[in-house]
Amino acid sequence: MDLEPRQPPTTAPRPPAHHVDPRAKRYWLVSGAAQLAAVVLAAGLPAVWWDAGRPWLLAVGGALALVTLPRAAVAPWLRLRVHRWEATDTAVYSRTGWLTREWRIAPLNRVQTVEVRRNALHRAFGLAAVSVTTGSAQGAVVIQGLDATVAEQLTETLTDAVARTQGDAT
Repeated sequence: MDLEPRQPPTTAPRPPAHHVDPRAKRYWLVSGAAQLAAVVLAAGLPAVWWDAGRPWLLAVGGALALVTLPRAAVAPWLRLRVHRWEATDTAVYSRTGWLTREWRIAPLNRVQTVEVRRNALHRAFGLAAVSVTTGSAQGAVVIQGLDATVAEQLTETLTDAVARTQGDAT
């Protein structure tokens, strides 16, 4: 009888096969610019009316703008290169992150819901986000920046695959 534990294979997982839609770069650029504008307005407008707080409001607003600026100016190009996704017969995979990388895997036998989300900005760019929820406390696998048609097809495919998969979805 062999009492030694078996060692897992040492091969690293491969990146998911699919990139997000190239239009996602413009979506992230506009979204980041809107967030930057909101930060500037949130600090700038009160500074116009409140003389005593003006230096502090402008300092805080400037600092927040400097922190938000890379998200608006650099992140869209990095995210387009890094964000990937794939759906197989056994799981849904996503890789995200431009400062830190996050791999998310949802085995189909654990999937509870599959949904497509399209906010107003998504619709303006013809994009959607697919969310695959499991019973995990870590949250859903979210694939952002998909073409709306691809997202609908992916949702239908995953829904059918989950229905055919044996599992307890917990």
